[in-house]
Amino acid sequence: MSRPLPHYSVPDVEYLNEIEFDNITNDDAVALGLIAVQVIQEWDLNLAVEIVLRGDVVFKAKLKSTNADNDPWLAGKAAVVNHFGEPSLLVKLRHLAAGAPFEERTDVDHDMYKAHGGSIPLWVDGAIIGTMTMSGEPDAIDHEAAAEALARFVSSRNPSF
Repeated sequence: MSRPLPHYSVPDVEYLNEIEFDNITNDDAVALGLIAVQVIQEWDLNLAVEIVLRGDVVFKAKLKSTNADNDPWLAGKAAVVNHFGEPSLLVKLRHLAAGAPFEERTDVDHDMYKAHGGSIPLWVDGAIIGTMTMSGEPDAIDHEAAAEALARFVSSRNPSF
């Protein structure tokens, strides 16, 4: 049974730029990754998840049939976050709202930058210090699972969230 595709607009995704942490350690990244795996399994999804802190892959898991083919998508979505400073789905949606799909840009290396949902910045002290990225399902599902994992992680650190 497949999940229905959610429909997102720019305001639906912008809040992810407001989630900021005092610090994120490797142990925190692993905890976030384990929560992401839990979401993937609960929702019975075919996803890979990768968490990068300060340029270092701290957590990576490939569930179901995900494999090395997901690696360029994980890297490309994270590259969009790091370049544009926003979740990868938000970059895609902003381009669509402006009437100029990201894929039509001629000033972007589309092998390097993939503006598809699934990568979320990890903010500390006003700077992106890492990313959590998922790949394997339609990009709206990748985004939904990543956002759910982040929400659960934030809630585990701050129960009043």
